[in-house]
Amino acid sequence: MPRVLAIDLGAARIGLAVSDPEGLVAQPLDVIANDDSALETLAAMDTDEFVVGLPIRMNGTRGPEADAAEAFATKLRDRSGKSVTLWDERLSTVEAERTMRSGGRNARQQRGRVDKVAAAVFLQSFLESRR
Repeated sequence: MPRVLAIDLGAARIGLAVSDPEGLVAQPLDVIANDDSALETLAAMDTDEFVVGLPIRMNGTRGPEADAAEAFATKLRDRSGKSVTLWDERLSTVEAERTMRSGGRNARQQRGRVDKVAAAVFLQSFLESRR
């Protein structure tokens, strides 16, 4: 099974998570700056495919963040030549924050880490949907 990299696109930061080689388990990987070099950095990563979080609102509507994620996914697909899937990321950040709090991390300790944990949350959902 191909290795999958999940991307939680934020205005300032991008959270990354990666699957194990068997495609069973998602693990938080890193957080990078969402700057001009981010697309090139991601396109060059050693992965077989990408999953970009699609921030759909709780009522099912799309906002500007969803449009930005879709545009980013298209650019990444064009730049990398790899498969890019958009995946509903609703509540992934909430779940990530809850998981980190239960592990003893307060809000200050979560800053900068929650994005990669949120990416792992929706990547795990994506991986489970493939089984």
